[in-house]
This record gives sequence, structure tokens and C-alpha cells, in this order.
Amino acid sequence: MTHDAVSSADTTPTPGPTDGAAVLTAGRAHLGIELGSTRIKAALVDDAGAVLGTGSHTWENELVEDSWTYSLDAVWGGIRASYADLARGVRARHGVELTRIASLGISAMMHGYLPFDAAGEQLAPFRTWRNTYTSEASALLSRTFALNIPLRWSVSHLLHAIHGGEEHVRRLDFLTTLAGYVHWQLTGAKVLGVGDASGMFPIAASGDAYDAELLERFAALDGVADLPWTLADILPAVRRAGEDAGSLTAEGAARLDPTGALQPGAIAAPPEGDAGTGMVATHAVGPRTGNVSAGTSAFAMVVLERPLSGPREEIDLVTTPSGDPVAMIHTNNCTTDLDAWLGLFARFAELLGRPVDAEELYGTLLGAGAEGEADAGGVLSYNYVSGEHQTGVPSGRPLLVREQSARFTLENFMRAQLYGAFGALAVGMEALLTDEGVQLDVMYAHGGIFRTRGVAQQVLADALATPVALGGSAGEGGSWGMALLAAYAARTAAAEEGAGPSLSTFLAEQIFAGEELLTVHPTEAGMAGHAHWLSGYRAGLPVERLAGEVLD
Repeated sequence: MTHDAVSSADTTPTPGPTDGAAVLTAGRAHLGIELGSTRIKAALVDDAGAVLGTGSHTWENELVEDSWTYSLDAVWGGIRASYADLARGVRARHGVELTRIASLGISAMMHGYLPFDAAGEQLAPFRTWRNTYTSEASALLSRTFALNIPLRWSVSHLLHAIHGGEEHVRRLDFLTTLAGYVHWQLTGAKVLGVGDASGMFPIAASGDAYDAELLERFAALDGVADLPWTLADILPAVRRAGEDAGSLTAEGAARLDPTGALQPGAIAAPPEGDAGTGMVATHAVGPRTGNVSAGTSAFAMVVLERPLSGPREEIDLVTTPSGDPVAMIHTNNCTTDLDAWLGLFARFAELLGRPVDAEELYGTLLGAGAEGEADAGGVLSYNYVSGEHQTGVPSGRPLLVREQSARFTLENFMRAQLYGAFGALAVGMEALLTDEGVQLDVMYAHGGIFRTRGVAQQVLADALATPVALGGSAGEGGSWGMALLAAYAARTAAAEEGAGPSLSTFLAEQIFAGEELLTVHPTEAGMAGHAHWLSGYRAGLPVERLAGEVLD
């Protein structure tokens, strides 16, 4: 689902001094790799989470035969490029070669469809979270399970393929996510972290396995009973954070680092989705806490104290990497249209003979948005590059609309862009916070849009009527969060059975104990202005839907 940041600059926290060369030479570093929607990022940390090096590689999805996808060649080319970038940085910064690591973990966009046969051959192109053609399958599953099963979940894609009579379905032997696939190739283990697994199929209340009753209901659906496999047979095994998920094999090390420098043997953390790593990177793993991850798409994760009143199509029920219940509000769109507008302003500056760098561009224009009227002066922005399920828009078209009496200033334009980036999220969060009465003490923010501190953060606080906190991991948390899960896996493996700390305790005592947070609180004027803007946003949705019908 990712969920990449607006800015590519690295702002991962460095919680204290460390002798990086000594840690690296001793093979005590922990590697996290995250495959986001526009970048593949790598982070290397010590036991306290201090960053020893980072690497990245840019990539893009492709629309092939009406399906958003990434080729597996692009997956491996990008992973190797990101790792090579990391290794170069380590060599330049610490003067040592990266040859041994203590642990590693893989994270990626959640959901989607990656099917393989018994020989390990891919049966169909990777279908990402972005595809929305699974509506009939999703609706049938939601009715059958009495739970909201979103369009992007793996089980929705699977049932869509079954009902579509796709030839490969009978040859299925293994179905996984992108993170699960990469982990399998690096370790040989067909496992998945519970947070990522919860976006494939509903998890049992115990938080450590798929829901057995719902597996039986799936098996009873038309077209499923006569297949030569059961769903339990083809899904990856579920692992909670810290549980055994295998180790880096010699073949896996060679795939990751074709130079041969990296040695096998590193402990592998259960592979996770980008939602789980975002929660870890913001320390939002306890009840009454949550986080918002903002990038190409956006999602809010809220750890629940109690069950919801019943299924709601706005809310996905998933888990933390430890298996605790989480309500997720997911939107397909967030910063892509904002980035496009700011790119236009950057080009204008070039034509004037005064090009500006990304920091100045975003800081100046987002700062202007902070000066806009609280209701954006009647300017509405729909950032729908793709369809948006939260607002019932099947096919998106980015759209800027002004009320007849709108005050169209740069400040109001930018305020509307900021509101629009979180517009669909605000609609979904109303169902959770207002209709369901879920209580939140704080929301942690995560993503490049928050790099201009206090601007998008204040917008979000006003939109959610909730304090929003920003830490040092706000710009680049995904790969760092996965590296922390890898460090936790190593810590758990080294402890006597049952003696290791919980993930929450590990994060609180070892990673975030000294972190400084910037917390902003909602204001009365901001909340009232946003509520007025959101009312206009809802009223204008028919125009957005019509745009999708008449514009190619």
C-alpha cells in the first residue's frame, strides 16, 4: 500500500553516539529493507536503533493489461541497487566493508496477489494493492465473513481469479505478499508477519493464526470446494514479531549482494507490511495510540481497546506486528497530486531563472498553506490519481474546484492542497472516531509531507480533532522500522525462551526512551474551518465521480 514520502531526504533518528565501524566489523548491525510504491529503501542500525547507513532506489509501477504491477525483475534489480547504495555509504562513512549483519527484515506494500506453483514459478503478474477490480469478490467475502474485506486484500484477489475462471488457479501452491515473496527467496521460509498476514486473510482473536472458522466459510463458497488445495495450504505461516522466521541463506545473500561480500546466517525477522513498520517507527503499538503514514497513499492505524460495534466498509481490521487488533483507515491517494502541483511551481521558478531545491520549495509553499483561511476560502482539491473507496469514487481524476465566491489566493490554494491530501482519510476517520467512539490520546505522524514541521501536522490535528506528535523518524520510517523489528528478532533469539521483552517494552526502553517529540494540538478555529471545508468536499464528490466517467 505505500506509501513513500514526499521528500527523499533521510531524516531517520540517530538516538545517541555509536562506534559504527566496530559494530559493523563485529557483524552486530541490523538491516531493514522496505519496498514502497516509488522507492525501495534500506536502513542499517545498531542495537539502539542508531542509523549506520541508508540506501535507496527509485522505481515505478506499470499498468499492464489494466492491472497495476511490478515485475519480479524490477523487484530484484531495485533491491540490489538499494543494498549496493547502502554498502557504498557504509564504506564511505565508516571505512569498512559490509560483510556480516546480525539480522535483517523485509517490508513492502501490503495486500495484493503473488501466486506461485509447486516449482516456485510465478503464475500471474503481481497484482498490487492499487487494483480495484475485485469489488464483487470483496462484497461477497464481506457478506460471508460478516467483516469488511477490502478490495485490495489478497483473498479478494484470489476469489476474483477463481470466479474469473483463470487457468492458473488450479495450479496454485503458494500465495503471498511482496514482502513474503522476497523473504522466501532470501531465507527459504514461507512465512509472514502477522501484520502483513492480516491483509491477506482475517486473523484469529489469538493474534497468531488465520481465523479457522472463516477459512471454512471460504472453502464452502461456490467454485472453491472442488479446487485441489485449501486456503490454509497455500497461505504463508503466520509469525508474530520476534518469532522464528528463518535466516539468510547462501543463495539469499547472493541475490541480495551479487558481489559475494555479504555472508549468510543473519537472523530473519518475520516479513511485515508497510503499515506495521510505520507503527513501529512511530512507537504506536499500544492501545489509544495510532499513527498516520502519508505518501503515495495514506493510512491511519489505531490500536483498539475494545471490539468495534460491527463491520464497516470504511474500516479494515488488521493487527500490529505483535498481533494486537488495529483499525486501519486506508486511502489510495495522498501526496501524488500535491507533488505534481509543487513540480509545476518548481518549473516556474526555473523559467524565472531562480531554481529552488526541494527543501525550499516545500517549506515555502506548505508554509503559505499554513497562512491560508481555515476553510481554504472555498477552494476544493480532489487528489484522486486513482479511485478512492473511502468516498465511493471508482475512477479518480485529480480535480481543483472553486466555489463561485471563493477567495483564490496562493495561501488558500495550498491550504486546499493540504486538506485534499488528507480529505479521504478524514472521511474514513469520522467513522472510527465519531461513529464508533474510539478514543485516541495521540496520533503519531510519519511521512515526508511532515518534514515542514508544524504545517501538515497542524492540518491533521485539526482534521482528526486529536493531538499529532512528530518524532525524528517522520521523514523515513519504513525501512528504519523494519530494521528495528530485525533488531528485536535478534534480541529475542539471544534471550532465554520466554525471557525477552515485549515489542512495546523493547521500543520504549531501547529505542524511544530519549526521543524528543513535537506535539501540536487541534485548535477551535482550525477544527471549525476544516469541518466547513470537509462539508464542501463531500458535496462536491459527485463532480469528481462524473470526471471519472467523462474524462479518459
